[in-house]
Amino acid sequence: MTTHITRRLASAAPASAVTAGFLAMLIGVTSSVAIVVTAAEQAGATHAQLTSWMLALGVGIGVTGVGLSLRYRAPVVTAWSTPGAALLATGLHGVSMAQAVGAFLLSAVLIAVSGVTGWFERVMDRIPVPLAAALLAGVLVQFGTGLFTRMQHSFAVVFPMFAVYLLGRRWLPRYAVIGALAVGTAVSAFQGSWHLRGLHLAPAEPVFVRPEFSWQVLVGVGLPLFVVTMASQNLPGVAVLRNAGYRTPVSPLLTWTGIVNALLAPLGCFGLNLAAITAAICTGEEAHRDPRRRYLAAVWAGLFYLVVGLFGGVVGWLLTAMPSALIMGIAGLGLLGTIGSSLSTALSDEGTREAAVITFLATASGMTLFGIGSTFWGLLAGVLATAVANARRRRAPKADPADPAPSPAEREESRA
Repeated sequence: MTTHITRRLASAAPASAVTAGFLAMLIGVTSSVAIVVTAAEQAGATHAQLTSWMLALGVGIGVTGVGLSLRYRAPVVTAWSTPGAALLATGLHGVSMAQAVGAFLLSAVLIAVSGVTGWFERVMDRIPVPLAAALLAGVLVQFGTGLFTRMQHSFAVVFPMFAVYLLGRRWLPRYAVIGALAVGTAVSAFQGSWHLRGLHLAPAEPVFVRPEFSWQVLVGVGLPLFVVTMASQNLPGVAVLRNAGYRTPVSPLLTWTGIVNALLAPLGCFGLNLAAITAAICTGEEAHRDPRRRYLAAVWAGLFYLVVGLFGGVVGWLLTAMPSALIMGIAGLGLLGTIGSSLSTALSDEGTREAAVITFLATASGMTLFGIGSTFWGLLAGVLATAVANARRRRAPKADPADPAPSPAEREESRA
């Protein structure tokens, strides 16, 4: 009997899968939870509401990750939208929590509808990938620059984090962010920068916020949140699954993440999507030698996220106790890779390079027109620039092969 139970436990909880699931959760949380806190604070969240955000996000990720992985026997890892949180951290300034929840609902419903109708690929194909990448880079760039501005004022904390991150990227890339967080935590604790008071070990409690719908917030926050989540999270999330050899249908994954997101939005669940970076941990050989059993790693990742959600109060307390230099430092380091890959994608196509630069600069500017934030105007400016460039190319006369090529002097004269 004991041997049978041991075998069942070993089958359901192989050490490699449990470790991979824990790492996926740990990296997902530590690399971006500071951005979630910043987004919540921009919306004026109280401590109780911040706890509710962590509860809703943890439960949402846990339920979708466990349920979808068991349903399709594939490592379907879900996560909160890190680019979405970064967008909210800049776009929710002056927005009430009720209006923010309305934007969360709009994004969630659009994600669910894109899954139900199957028009996800058709819609996203209309937005050039370089423009979506430039939009994301423009949103995240302030977190990258914030890393170094914080280093100026808190050199003793941020620089060691930066150094450990660089060394980690060279020798242990999977643990670079965790190592930087550990060093920053130790240094800031030694300085006495932590505010360790008022710890209350209790399960998280949900705080319901009735949504309000403002067209400016829906257009300026809700639509960009949807675009960024789909283009920068769901697309690479699908790519990770496909590259690992899993042909899981995409539409049901989008439908269920959108539905769960919408149900939990009034509690603070701003965005659920397919994971990319952390999903790669659960789809590789390190998770399990047998590809058919790697779904267990995603299941365990979901279970660990459930624990994070249920004790969101402790997580929220730890985050409010953290010094701001540590939060901004780990946020900047956690997003360096995303910023770099976004800029690389944005500038990769010469035909859309100028439009991508326009999108990036307009988004990064933080401009606001008619109450709508820079993310919308940046994307609109990029789309208009692309349309004008394409129209110009269509009108350009085609060279006759029989005509001789112009001489250098003629080309110089034509420029003059």
